Amino acid sequence: MIPTVAPYLLPTVLRLVRDSYPELELHVHEERTPSLLDGLAAGRLDVLLLALPAGGAAPTRDIPLFDEDFVLVTPPGHELADRTDVPRDVLLDLDVLLLEEGHCLRDQALDICREVGADTAAGTTRIAGLSTLVQLVAGGLGTTLLPVTALDVEAGRSDRLAAARFAAPAPGRRIGLATRPGSARTDEYDRFAAALRNVLRDLPVRIVE
Repeated sequence: MIPTVAPYLLPTVLRLVRDSYPELELHVHEERTPSLLDGLAAGRLDVLLLALPAGGAAPTRDIPLFDEDFVLVTPPGHELADRTDVPRDVLLDLDVLLLEEGHCLRDQALDICREVGADTAAGTTRIAGLSTLVQLVAGGLGTTLLPVTALDVEAGRSDRLAAARFAAPAPGRRIGLATRPGSARTDEYDRFAAALRNVLRDLPVRIVE
């Protein structure tokens, strides 16, 4: 699992495994996308949970699970705080803080900024995790883009954070599984994906059937 998914989906995944696959010996690895893809290609890992398309040099079989929106996280006194109709082009006027290189979430945020021609504060920070990133926002150093599945956990750590929702269609990302093409367990992975979609319906996401 990638670090921008694991803390927010792992409780749901582990509950599913415990209830539906009681004899499964589960080994969880939290790594960035390039490392996960290398592990899959080398046979070190069997199935990945990450942002799609997985990419990488070696081919993967991608199984989509859900789409989720990004929200703009700001200090509570910010003029955009708690709005629900924010246009993307407001990013032109904001200092958007990003994770350090190697995180796919950084690349996704950069793509969103570039779509509207916005610059970022990418060169001013080297932040390895979302928790630290949002604390910089709480301290008034800028704003950031956060996947909606991370919002309750990360914004709940401080009363100095607010969230603004983008006007439709909101920027977002697709999360799913990636496996090796031609795996003998393809049918099992498809059934696991179906079970995951079912238990993830309670999250603020759009399930991809």
